[in-house]
Amino acid sequence: MTVSQETRARAAALRAELERHEHAYYVLDAPTVPDAEYDRLFRELQDLEAAHPELLTPDSPTQRVGGQPSSELAPVAHVVPMLSIRTETDTTDQGALNFDQRVRRALGLDEQAAPVAYAAELKFDGLAISLRYENGVLVQAATRGDGSTGEDVTRNVRTVRQIPLRLKGDAPPVLEVRGEIYMRRDEFERFNARQEAAEQKIFVNPRNAAAGSLRQLDPSITAQRPLSFFAYGLGDVQGWAQPDTHSGVLDALAAFGLPVCEHRARVEGPEALARFHTEMAAQRERLPFDIDGVVYKVDSIARQLELGFVSREPRWAVAHKYPAQEVATRLIGIDVQVGRTGALTPVARLEPVFVGGVTVTNATLHNQGEIDRKDVRLGDWVIVRRAGDVIPEVVGPIVERREGELERFDLLKSYPTCPECGSHVVRGEDEAVARCTGGLFCPAQCKQALLHFAGRRAVDIDGLGEQIVNQLVEAGIVKTPADLYDASRVNAEVLAGLERMGEKSAANLMQAIDASRETTLARFIFALGIRNVGETTAKDLARHFGGIEALLAADEAALLVVPDVGPVVARCIAEFFAEAHNRDVIAALRREMRWPETEPAPSRPTEGGLAGKTFVLTGTLPSLRRDEAAAMIEAAGGKVSGSVSKKTSYVVAGADAGSKLEKAQQLGVIILDEDALRALLASVEPEQPGDQGQLFRE
Repeated sequence: MTVSQETRARAAALRAELERHEHAYYVLDAPTVPDAEYDRLFRELQDLEAAHPELLTPDSPTQRVGGQPSSELAPVAHVVPMLSIRTETDTTDQGALNFDQRVRRALGLDEQAAPVAYAAELKFDGLAISLRYENGVLVQAATRGDGSTGEDVTRNVRTVRQIPLRLKGDAPPVLEVRGEIYMRRDEFERFNARQEAAEQKIFVNPRNAAAGSLRQLDPSITAQRPLSFFAYGLGDVQGWAQPDTHSGVLDALAAFGLPVCEHRARVEGPEALARFHTEMAAQRERLPFDIDGVVYKVDSIARQLELGFVSREPRWAVAHKYPAQEVATRLIGIDVQVGRTGALTPVARLEPVFVGGVTVTNATLHNQGEIDRKDVRLGDWVIVRRAGDVIPEVVGPIVERREGELERFDLLKSYPTCPECGSHVVRGEDEAVARCTGGLFCPAQCKQALLHFAGRRAVDIDGLGEQIVNQLVEAGIVKTPADLYDASRVNAEVLAGLERMGEKSAANLMQAIDASRETTLARFIFALGIRNVGETTAKDLARHFGGIEALLAADEAALLVVPDVGPVVARCIAEFFAEAHNRDVIAALRREMRWPETEPAPSRPTEGGLAGKTFVLTGTLPSLRRDEAAAMIEAAGGKVSGSVSKKTSYVVAGADAGSKLEKAQQLGVIILDEDALRALLASVEPEQPGDQGQLFRE
């Protein structure tokens, strides 16, 4: 049936009028019509669209009510990555001065140069979101995810009334808006009250409520949640001559009808930044929404481009946090959690206490060294802080409230064996962390052990990724790497029954598992995941011992004979092979894999710009995994060792670097960060890494 011109015009007029009323109500907080009048107009448009489906448009206000549930949230690759920004941990005024000094240094500005202009904003405590508008119409919304790939939440975002479905004015062909989904405190309280009355889940804070609401598979549920939005930046932009300042960008976004927070300022110099930080701290409790700090950005877009990025973080922006909230409570006891790498982390059991919007009953104590340093004792009154307003931690005891001589906690005495698998727990002389030695057997380490074992540089089981490993472990199908080769556990039928796996994928994975039966001794040793044994050490062990039997029989003295194997590495190897559980798994693997009696000694690459240089990797690098960094070093002719000595040329240190960094500092070894490592590698001519040795054979 043909739709008359009058009907089309009426539908368009209703859409425009409803959009004006929504913007006034949800963005400007200045209602223009009574609710009853809005509802009448809304129903009229609904009726027109129901009678004439061809009138329905993606930007119609009627599309905010949700739709049919999805089975999953589809992945979305960000055209422009959604990168995180650096956090300034100094919560005093010095934090602003630190940022300004870094910026001026990077721009080459001396003391006589004019102050740098900055945009100062609030750091919202919500969920980052990317909104893609094409020719002014919202076509896609995606979460941050890992920064490169997020989740498609378009249908859910359409239900957020503050987000315009069509931009005002002359919108560009493509405008990707970055911002924050959040929930106001008053709306959160009312929402939780409704949840409680309906005997539904109660959320602990507005951020969790916002995140949980946005990631619903059923958009009609999201539509019932009181979500709000603030725009704070741009992603992909096409066909638009954007303003030359960040402040101008925010003004432009506001002109397009997007909500932009009024608590922002363009200031000059670090003192003005510090004042903004202080002023917002004073208003923090009176704000209708949660913040955990403020954000500073160099205002000039040209200067932002000049400053660029370091380790996937912009040099031109920083988050200046506020001090974490702290409360006092009693320490009832100390348990441990076994991590994916076998580290035993002591966890405080606390009398329940409300801090930072959450009722806390457990908090991390980090490690035995921290417990000793802080002198935390069982039964103490302690100060609990939500570090970064997220992770609860015990700051220390309130000594003046200590009653008598309280018992000290000794992790190794309390947990001589792993609570997960019963393997021995050890702690190196110069190490802060105690670890379970049952790496191939421990349930807590199972997923990590399997992923490492199947890695490209280990036995290389193509297609055995994290999602499949998670399903195999959680279903109890696989408990150790040896189970992968047990046909009664892992077969094409079992694999085909996993989520997102079909018969073809299952067949391909089975072929990859079968192909991995034939490998090299060096790869196999590396695949075992022995602590401090990287690819280079695994090659050295394979070359020296020639076969697995000789390696299994070696004691610490025999291991110390191997080139570049020091006391720490030798002890790690000996402890790993001394654990009966690990030997059982290795025996099972030997029955399934092809083994030689001896391992031919391959030629070792000695050429390359870093030939003769020994590197030690410690801590977490910003963008490189350790195996990636090691491969790059070896490709340039260098050697990667597991321990620091006087022979070490460089130590590459990342976040949470421990005793290796301290030892390097004591010995005067050159210390590099990731940027310095990349610069060093770029200055030499790389070569291809050497072969890891001949294949295992019957």
